[in-house]
Amino acid sequence: MRAETEMRVLLQPPRNLEIVRGDGATLIGADGRSYVDMGVSHGACNVGHSHPAVVRALEGQARRLLYVGTAVQNDARRAFLQALLEIVPSSFARVFLSNSGAEAVEAALKFARSSTGRTRIVAAMRGFHGRTFGALSVTWKQEYRESFAPLLPGVDFVPFNDAEALSGAVGPDTAAVILEPVQGEGGVHVAEDGYLRAARDACDDRGALLILDEVQTGLGRTGRMFAFERSNVVPDILCLAKSLAGGFPIGATLLTEAVHSRVRGSHHSTFGGNPLACAAGTATLGILVRDRLWERAALLGDVLLRNLNALETPGVREVRGIGLMAAAELRGKAAPVLRGMMDRGVLAIPAGTTTVRFLPPLVISEDDVRRSVAAFGEALADG
Repeated sequence: MRAETEMRVLLQPPRNLEIVRGDGATLIGADGRSYVDMGVSHGACNVGHSHPAVVRALEGQARRLLYVGTAVQNDARRAFLQALLEIVPSSFARVFLSNSGAEAVEAALKFARSSTGRTRIVAAMRGFHGRTFGALSVTWKQEYRESFAPLLPGVDFVPFNDAEALSGAVGPDTAAVILEPVQGEGGVHVAEDGYLRAARDACDDRGALLILDEVQTGLGRTGRMFAFERSNVVPDILCLAKSLAGGFPIGATLLTEAVHSRVRGSHHSTFGGNPLACAAGTATLGILVRDRLWERAALLGDVLLRNLNALETPGVREVRGIGLMAAAELRGKAAPVLRGMMDRGVLAIPAGTTTVRFLPPLVISEDDVRRSVAAFGEALADG
């Protein structure tokens, strides 16, 4: 009973809804009602809920081998690493596998400190990188941080999209700059033209590393396989997770050979790279590449943003986004609007108290995109 109460307290906003099944971009409640997933999978199901190929991969691997550690080789892990390295820039030569985005970031911070021998990290205001201690230390929002202080020292926060402030913060003690190409939890703020290039240049000039957190933006979400492709910038360390295994828990930290060669000490994850996650990941990457889902995200993202902007309602302060990653910043609270959308069969999520975020599976239909925007407009009109 206590666990259930705590769970309800943590839900924002509280939803008296139990989901028992999913198919594509559709979720089914315990009462049999259907809902459009416009974000409640938190970007973890780019290929859709319970994709048959992912399910088959999990079932087949479960019959052969549920778990073996990284002290020995494994065919499922080898196949996944090969598939992953085929879709990233060739400069990435090493991969550390874990179970979540926060773990991927934790590893990145450790590798950056070890590789450079430096201690300070530059991060962005409004940035979100996870809730473990290291990831939380480079996360901006005080609501997440204050109950767990003191966090890791040596983190300098600068305004997002302020290239001059970022460059000025990178000094001789800076191990790394960590950025999201699009700030998701922070309200879907997109990196402006030249910003990631300025970060790359500042790091190169002062011997720091560039870490890009593409846990949410990676794997087709923004209309490219990776959001950093739009800036023609390649990081030294890349963090991936969420949709990497079709909804099954996984995280990956990718390093260049130059970074890896300087790393001292050890880092390990018992369940990182487990056969089940790797089998699901190989299937997921195959679907993503075969169906070119980043192109679908670009096309449907245009539909989503056009329809949001076409509402022309005074209740919306600003619409932001790229690909199938969008937000509507409201002049009032998001919670009642989200409840109104749920009543109309659409499940979106907040980004702060006044922003509604849209983060659907990339396989969503155009009709469901339009229906979701219509539900948002109606819920907003209801106040």
